[in-house]
Amino acid sequence: MPKRMPNPCRSQKPWRRACGNGGACSFFVRPSLTAAQTPIFWSPETDTNTILLGSLPDFLPADGNLAAGLKEAVRRGDSLGAHFVHQAGDRKFHVLRLGTAEADAPLVAMIPLDATGFDRLAETEQLLRALLDLPIQPDGRMTPQQRRRARQMLQAVDGHMDGASYRQIAEALYGGERVRSEHWKTSPLRANVISLVKGGLAMIAGGYRRLLRHHHKK
Repeated sequence: MPKRMPNPCRSQKPWRRACGNGGACSFFVRPSLTAAQTPIFWSPETDTNTILLGSLPDFLPADGNLAAGLKEAVRRGDSLGAHFVHQAGDRKFHVLRLGTAEADAPLVAMIPLDATGFDRLAETEQLLRALLDLPIQPDGRMTPQQRRRARQMLQAVDGHMDGASYRQIAEALYGGERVRSEHWKTSPLRANVISLVKGGLAMIAGGYRRLLRHHHKK
């Protein structure tokens, strides 16, 4: 994303790197990592794919509990508990083990009885299947077509904020020859670029949060 909004992300202890004159600079993420490599943990109320784990009640049997199979590939702690990534093949699960739950103890998944429960239930099922070595589904929040359009939105709004005209943006996205082959004022490409810029600005203004949620038919 062109801009990261601070509110939905959990804070963490900053990284420090030595600077000139014997000083040090603080960074919230390791400076040597690229944007694609940097792990981001969204707050569980923003990311409805976050799997919430708590302590197993005493009246439920602990035999067969699969909590020991969780692999904390990347871990961050905050006042809520331990955020970590469990990776199964190409699939990454964002898990929050609540502060009252011990890492080496049997766990239960918590599904809130609200509209977000469908998202968390579906993601929890996929994690359970992964722990049982069963086939799992890819993250279904965005289709390949939606990913392509989101990428084009960011490219279009980046050009717009850099002062490029709609026509220049269209040439960058679709090629100059294709743009010149149509009357620009009535071209569908022009309307599409305007829509992409509008959508990109909305994403920067906070609309990107919708990408973290599943879209359910009413």
